[in-house]
Amino acid sequence: MNPYFATCPRGLEDLLLEELRGVGGGALQTTSGGVFFTGDWRVCYRANLESRLATRILWRIVSVPYASADDIYHLARRQPWPDHFAVTRTLRVVTTAIKCPLKSLDFVTLRVKDAVCDRFREDCGERPNIDTRHPDIGIHVFLSERECTLYLDTSGQPLWQRGLRRESVDAPLKENLAAGILQMTGWRPGQPLLDPMCGSGTFLLEAAQMALDRAPGLNRGFAFALLKNFAAETWAALCAAAEARVKAVQPLAIYGYDIDQQALRASRRNVREAGLGGAVTVEHGDLLAIQPPVGDGILLANPPYGERLGQLDQLAAFYPRLGTALKRHWAGWNCFFFTADRRLPKLLGLQPSRKTPLFNGPLDCRLFEIRMVAGSNRRH
Repeated sequence: MNPYFATCPRGLEDLLLEELRGVGGGALQTTSGGVFFTGDWRVCYRANLESRLATRILWRIVSVPYASADDIYHLARRQPWPDHFAVTRTLRVVTTAIKCPLKSLDFVTLRVKDAVCDRFREDCGERPNIDTRHPDIGIHVFLSERECTLYLDTSGQPLWQRGLRRESVDAPLKENLAAGILQMTGWRPGQPLLDPMCGSGTFLLEAAQMALDRAPGLNRGFAFALLKNFAAETWAALCAAAEARVKAVQPLAIYGYDIDQQALRASRRNVREAGLGGAVTVEHGDLLAIQPPVGDGILLANPPYGERLGQLDQLAAFYPRLGTALKRHWAGWNCFFFTADRRLPKLLGLQPSRKTPLFNGPLDCRLFEIRMVAGSNRRH
């Protein structure tokens, strides 16, 4: 069994643990920003193919104590990198740390890169090229206060890059965070879902893929396919099984609206090019004026919160109007708002039944749940 670490947005660790359990992961343990697990290469391939929540799947190569950058250099040079990938592959080294006593992480990155290249030169007579933008192979260095861990990235491009979203808008949500938020709302395929500020359509695309049981990794490649131990037949069988599960595109109770025409064009194009044009409804509409398409369901929105659009005083004027619209039109709906603006419930004039901490990158956010039951939720 190999040891792995799956990274994810902070706040999704428990959900990711259950997802990894579902693909066969063992020895599961959460930590801030990810989950440790074990498994054979089939489990690694499945985690990359199936995970909606992970950002990367990292294969742990070694973990030992260190005291200096020279210790890290010698540790990296001792590893049999030429056994893992060919010298013709381009390379990038990424270093992250928590409570690291060393002064420069950039210097650590340079030393590890030198160590890997020196090992290749010693074993093969030449060294791999460095590509910091689009490398074939990523080596991740993680430093705690006393321990250095080296990982090989099996994912390549981050897993939230599904290969579906061709157009974007300002500050879009990453797909794995959107998928996690969807799961936290309790939404299930078949239940009506409406995003009244759909932007580039991330919530819509993630929900439609879930409803059609489409594995998020079917439309992209992975770095594990460039490793020397890649089992092509195992990977082909996993892809074939995932393809066989996909349901035919059909009309779904998934609705997107946006008042901004540019966002609307981006969302419609993304839905269409993902092959989901017959499944998802995307229309022009103002959240303050649109009517529910059905009697009840889940409303999910990522409203502007000053970091992305508009100014705080403009939002302070908008939220009370939104609260009035929700009370007037959306009785019977369970409404969720993902935002970094903690003022939102108070300015809506509605009492949230649940507040879930989540991080959107460095932003400390909340997922507010507001149950719109007629006659309740009003502040007196």
